[in-house]
Amino acid sequence: MEEVEVIVAHSERATLRVGDVFLKVDADRARLDVEVDAMSLAPVPTPEVLWRRPPVLAIAALPGATLGRLGGPSTESSAAWAAAGAAIRKLHDAPPPPWPGRAGRSAVALAAELDDACASLVTNGLLPADLVTHNRRVAEAALRPWTPAFTHGDLQIAHVFLDRDEVTGIIDWSEAGRGDALYDLATFTLGHEKHLDEVLAGYGADVDLDVIHAWWSLRSLLAVRWLIEHGFDPFAPGCEVDVLRSRM
Repeated sequence: MEEVEVIVAHSERATLRVGDVFLKVDADRARLDVEVDAMSLAPVPTPEVLWRRPPVLAIAALPGATLGRLGGPSTESSAAWAAAGAAIRKLHDAPPPPWPGRAGRSAVALAAELDDACASLVTNGLLPADLVTHNRRVAEAALRPWTPAFTHGDLQIAHVFLDRDEVTGIIDWSEAGRGDALYDLATFTLGHEKHLDEVLAGYGADVDLDVIHAWWSLRSLLAVRWLIEHGFDPFAPGCEVDVLRSRM
């Protein structure tokens, strides 16, 4: 009998693995719609959709392995990181979907969300005021005009699978849509700064490193409270709080 493996689970959604099948359970049907539509449009390898009966989406497992995870080590080659960068560039060069994604929030909306998060982090004693204030200043560089791209919106390294330095698939597209390409690059390298040059070598385009650094700070500041509220630990080694400290 196959065992059920819980990949991730919280109050909003859960992902389970049973053998070679992943079951995504999401009460928000719109997120499932985005996931299926984005995978059908993306010019990069994606999992096969086996069936869909909201609130459940079943997809096939991908060959290979991920580059690692936030807070964990990565032993993959420079070529693997560069291959991932090339796949990300291929995605960003494709015509963007007609809907906005997680990476497509306006500068005004982001600034308001960021101010609220920073105030909460300090008021509730979650982080020191100087750490929050400094990273809020760093994050400011991300709040600028950008050219819409086809963005994944949650491009963590745990969502990109490779086999022999070749990308075999990218999973978890529920946040995809029009957005800022540098948000994806920053998310992919969050906590793995030493691999940024390798990713950009594969990406093959000049990017504003100050904006990448800004997104590291911005994403981490916004994530800390949500992670704590949903049972995750942003204080674990190499995770969001360490990312914020590295910006000091």
